[in-house]
Amino acid sequence: QLLRKAMEKASKERFSSLTLLSASERKYPKSPDEAKLESFDNLYADRDYIIEFDCPEYTSLCPVTGQPDFGHIIIRYVPDKRCIESKSLKLYLYSFRNASTFHEESVNTILDAVVKECAPRRAEVIGRFRPRGGIAINVKATYGDPIHE
Repeated sequence: QLLRKAMEKASKERFSSLTLLSASERKYPKSPDEAKLESFDNLYADRDYIIEFDCPEYTSLCPVTGQPDFGHIIIRYVPDKRCIESKSLKLYLYSFRNASTFHEESVNTILDAVVKECAPRRAEVIGRFRPRGGIAINVKATYGDPIHE
């Protein structure tokens, strides 16, 4: 019983900085500048391992035409001391749906946000965007050395 209470207290302290994970959270950011990525302590910082987020429903707006752009975003990183919390990432990516941005800009903006929040050892963001006008655009931005499987 004492051990369970001690573990619960340690968990509360460890996750106290995560403000978006609450099941009742309904604050949707209006733009990437307003959105907030959150992270938590990496308990396995002594080893390299890969975390991958697969987000097949990314949307943003073309800054010239205002038409919606649809894409598939893949975020892969090797964490150091911190890991990205997934709900905050979902809300962050959601914030692009009304943002006017080119594909190249959004991929690099996402990478910059991940690096700023958790300072990974290595990271990459891949954007595979649906064709418009007969051309699909794929963008890959990297931080640090390449990630190898």
